[in-house]
Amino acid sequence: MLAKAQDPAAPPGEIFFDPIGTTQKACFDAAQYSIRNGDLLLKRASRAVDDQIIAGLGRSPYCHAAMAAWWNGVLMLLEMMQWRGGRTLPLFRCVDAHPGRWDVFEVNPGERWTFRRTDAVQTMIRLTGTRYGWRNLAAAAWRRLPIVRLMVPPLTDDKLNGSPPFCSQAVSRACRAGGVDPVPFLADEATEPGDLARSTFFRYRFTLIP
Repeated sequence: MLAKAQDPAAPPGEIFFDPIGTTQKACFDAAQYSIRNGDLLLKRASRAVDDQIIAGLGRSPYCHAAMAAWWNGVLMLLEMMQWRGGRTLPLFRCVDAHPGRWDVFEVNPGERWTFRRTDAVQTMIRLTGTRYGWRNLAAAAWRRLPIVRLMVPPLTDDKLNGSPPFCSQAVSRACRAGGVDPVPFLADEATEPGDLARSTFFRYRFTLIP
């Protein structure tokens, strides 16, 4: 049975994530060994127009989502990237290229859910080499528009998800493969980076710098 990432013990209105007040910088060399398979990686938007649009529509500072995984002693980033599709990169290279923009979120904090990290990572690996989900990204962005969101009901059924996925859709799908739906009542296809940041299934830890 698929678990839902809800915390019944949390008081109503509790804030789980504050991207401004909780920012903590961590040097990659020292912090990497505390990052585990399946942890969430969210990229802060730059001043580029496309980054600002994605972050703005998702009501968060984030424009991209990925997953961390160890391979032969090297910490890797698994992602679905625009113009590239599914790919795997050493995380240190991503941090060097974009210092202070990669936030690390612990998955399943406190082990409150039964989550299979290996299954989640394997799902992301299987997306390597596949094409990017432009159609799904456009549909998700369209549904976020102010007037459209009032007229169109939200997507809640994960069975309706199209393929191939975009970045946060892939991460949400991988988490479900691991046994937990990170954003209950919202389809993977409609899940944006900001939705993952606000999920109780993830907890912000630090922001990586070289």
